[in-house]
Amino acid sequence: MNSTEEKYRQFFIELEAYEKCGIPMSMDGEPASPLQIVNVHMAKESNAYMRDYVMDDETGSLKELHFQKIAAK
Repeated sequence: MNSTEEKYRQFFIELEAYEKCGIPMSMDGEPASPLQIVNVHMAKESNAYMRDYVMDDETGSLKELHFQKIAAK
């Protein structure tokens, strides 16, 4: 396995762990699975994505994970 494949495998494992903890994920406002998110990143679209961690104000724990497309200028 080359380093790029390993990077995406680790990314998938990370996102899958969030999913197993019940953390909802989305891309550009739409619900998305770990596989969908990794596939978009692997496709190497011209746009990058920024992670947005949404925290629970009462517990301080992670509540949601959003990926927002960053427009190229």
